[in-house]
Amino acid sequence: MASRRPDRRGSTVTHGFGPVAPPDAQIRAAAEQRQAQLTKPAGSLGRLEELGNWVAACQGVCPPKQFERARVVVFAGDHGVARHGVSAYPSEVTAQMVANFLGGGAAVNALARAADATVRVVDIAVDADTDPAISTHKVRRASGAIDREDALTEDEIAAALAAGKNIADEEIDAGADLLIVGDMGIGNTTPATVLIATLTDTEPVRAVGRGTGVDDAGWARKVAAIRDAMRRARPVAKDPVELLRVAAGADLAAMTGFLAQAATRRTPVILDGVIVTAAALVAEDLAAGASAWWLAGHRSTEPAHALALGQLRLDPLVDLSLRLGEGSGALTALPILRAAVTALADMATFAEAGVSTSDAPGPTSGISLQK
Repeated sequence: MASRRPDRRGSTVTHGFGPVAPPDAQIRAAAEQRQAQLTKPAGSLGRLEELGNWVAACQGVCPPKQFERARVVVFAGDHGVARHGVSAYPSEVTAQMVANFLGGGAAVNALARAADATVRVVDIAVDADTDPAISTHKVRRASGAIDREDALTEDEIAAALAAGKNIADEEIDAGADLLIVGDMGIGNTTPATVLIATLTDTEPVRAVGRGTGVDDAGWARKVAAIRDAMRRARPVAKDPVELLRVAAGADLAAMTGFLAQAATRRTPVILDGVIVTAAALVAEDLAAGASAWWLAGHRSTEPAHALALGQLRLDPLVDLSLRLGEGSGALTALPILRAAVTALADMATFAEAGVSTSDAPGPTSGISLQK
């Protein structure tokens, strides 16, 4: 779904995440051949055909198998910049929503049930004590206020990247065959926008959205914070690890490690909104070629999200003006991906259905029933 590209220095730096092999090109070709044999005019299922071929290539088998363990991992963390008026909600909401996730009452839980997926939440940097069952990978309580200080120390960025890598391994080793990354953290659109605007060389005013719904004064404060953070990030913009340490946060760094490791482990991922896609931009620099294993679930209302998708050359499946996060947009897209798999795997071929084709032109593409 996306082509391999070198990082901005012209090399394929992986920073310990290992080389990323692309999805199987031979299997993709076999899927394309199967699409041509199915009982439909060529190309008539549009993008569903492309999606089915991608899944087959990722799985290394044609026809592809329906996902049996689609897993959402929500990375939760607070950000010091949220204390400076860039969000419509206080930081305390992060811990409250984490409890809501655990209770099954959030949008991500409801949408996961509808899409036949399960949800895991991990506390990476929540500014509160949370259930010990979800805090084994916790790096710190809240990342630094990036407009005036570094988000993390050198030890903390190493711990956050390792946490993401280890969480990916845990889920894949437990049988996950499709991963979705979600986020929860008041103020997290600010560091996400800093990353995206820095990596796409975009002025803050063109990249900043309303996040949780800030008013005009809040938007102005957010622009100023992002401008100041970008000024601090500029000297390290070409070093993905340093960029995360200075201008992101523990949760975004863990997402980055998770995405890079999932690609290394040849496991497809549906990206969610602006937070996750910001991490994806950095993950592609950590493990060049990782984006070939990702699908953009949706396009959010955040201007920075469209910028990041364009940089990654990912075309989102849905555009429904969503801006919640949590993995909600990716889960909304999951049934479409399941439909693509079903169409490629379960439709009959012309030979199986006793349907013949001819060279006659016309809207039916020459399909006729055998007599």
